[in-house]
Amino acid sequence: LAGAALVATAIPVMWWALSGGSKKEASRHLQSATTVDLHQLLLTRSAEERVVGPIAAAIARKVRRFSPAGMIASLDRKVALAGSPTAWPVERVLTAKLLLGMVSVALALVTLLGGLTTTNVVVAAVVVLFGYQAPDLMLSRTAEARQDIIRRSLADAIDQVTISVEAGLGFDGAIARYAETGTGPLAEEFLRVLQDIQLGLARREAFDSLLARTDVDDLRRFVLALRQADEHGIPLAQVLRTQAGELRERRRQRAETKAAAIPVKVIFPMIVCILPTLFIIILGPAVFRIADTFGG
Repeated sequence: LAGAALVATAIPVMWWALSGGSKKEASRHLQSATTVDLHQLLLTRSAEERVVGPIAAAIARKVRRFSPAGMIASLDRKVALAGSPTAWPVERVLTAKLLLGMVSVALALVTLLGGLTTTNVVVAAVVVLFGYQAPDLMLSRTAEARQDIIRRSLADAIDQVTISVEAGLGFDGAIARYAETGTGPLAEEFLRVLQDIQLGLARREAFDSLLARTDVDDLRRFVLALRQADEHGIPLAQVLRTQAGELRERRRQRAETKAAAIPVKVIFPMIVCILPTLFIIILGPAVFRIADTFGG
């Protein structure tokens, strides 16, 4: 009963922690140019958003206040690598971890009530571990996907920047042109670099922040090459073309490495799924004949 009550209490707050509906609704109203009455805006929200939202927000602030500084720093980095999604601030991630951990503990207790067998203990431990780590896993997968997109689009982006520089634009102007015409996380990051520079941040510090937000090795090499070109007076267009060629070569090598790993990855599905079927089809009739022969 205690576990069921805990689950029933956690579900509404967990719904807030795992959804970004209220933020999306607010974003839509902020993007519109019309004046919206506050009372009407509140009435357009669902009962869950009006009742559960403030309670969950208060819980999120309390959770952050009493969380270890190391955990906050780690989550801040994971959220930054994931692109700082609007629906997943650090407070929401902390709340999701807490609530999923509580629900998983309740489910583990229910499992253990069936008996303290080895299987039940293992299942309970796995449920608790997965429930607590699920938000971290989600952020890690989002960050990895984002890094892969940046890695694959970097060579083409540098090609466009090179063309703009050779056409007479300055480096900042070429980056701005790509940020305006391009799509994806790399264009967004370049736009943020330009915004940091416009706010008075030095170019070196702006690119350092870019590397901290992305943690992509190819991008790190590109920034290092730009710094060396600036220090030694090497023509920028030449450096950009060299970097674009090296990035395309590394992209080709990564594709070849992934292609070479496919046969190894296919072995297990073949053994588990395909070979037993083939054995049944090939040996099945022979087994029946042998059984009929010896049975007769």
